[in-house]
Amino acid sequence: MSRIGRAPITVPSGVDVAVEGQNVTVKGPKGTLTHTVDRPISVALEDGVLSVSRPNDERENRALHGLSRSLLNNLVLGVTQGYERKLEIHGVGYRVQLKGSTLEFALGYSHPVRIEAPEGITFAVENPTRFSVQGIDKQVVGQVAANIRRLRKPDPYKGKGVRYAGEQIRRKVGKTGK
Repeated sequence: MSRIGRAPITVPSGVDVAVEGQNVTVKGPKGTLTHTVDRPISVALEDGVLSVSRPNDERENRALHGLSRSLLNNLVLGVTQGYERKLEIHGVGYRVQLKGSTLEFALGYSHPVRIEAPEGITFAVENPTRFSVQGIDKQVVGQVAANIRRLRKPDPYKGKGVRYAGEQIRRKVGKTGK
């Protein structure tokens, strides 16, 4: 059996979980998230513990077992703690500033690049070169951070661009001139 799928999910106090067939709704102090579990997988809530089970050991069911458990655990963590993705900007003249709920970037283009915060996402700017994306849905936080990074990917020659905090950029050697 899947080690991840077999592990129970303990529901902390202050979090309400409702299981209605294949739909699981998790309500906590930070908000509400809903997930629909794929068909052969079943979810049960007993005494504040969520357990995920599969009907048989077919390959597809084994794969869905661990995945479903991880997704449900992410819902519980999201409504209690939330998720955050930190990003950094490297490069002369590259910067970011927060205007309302919009991030405005100066990334070497002829115009400023503006990113609106989707529903459920908030931006925080520590200084002109460090900022973070915060929210309760792990997938949405990661996708927004990836879209921002895509605006100006880190250059392998000079290292300029938007990168995740702590990300190591593999540098290339430039031209060797005489």
